[in-house]
Amino acid sequence: MAQKTGLGRRYIRAFVSGFFVAVPVTVTVLDRLAYVARVDGASMQPSLNPEGASAPDVVLLNRWSVRNYQVQRGDIV
Repeated sequence: MAQKTGLGRRYIRAFVSGFFVAVPVTVTVLDRLAYVARVDGASMQPSLNPEGASAPDVVLLNRWSVRNYQVQRGDIV
């Protein structure tokens, strides 16, 4: 019984340490590199969301290019 308790504590400790590593990494990636967004309005039609509000598009927003001013003519920003 003592080994099961020690084994459970080891798994909990591994989960908590992994959690404290994964959360800051995920927040940094979403803040600095890329972000997943849903386009569900008529403002970007017909390029995005051509059917209207019935079928929203999901896009990956590249924040790295915008921060480094690598945006070119014709890009959706």
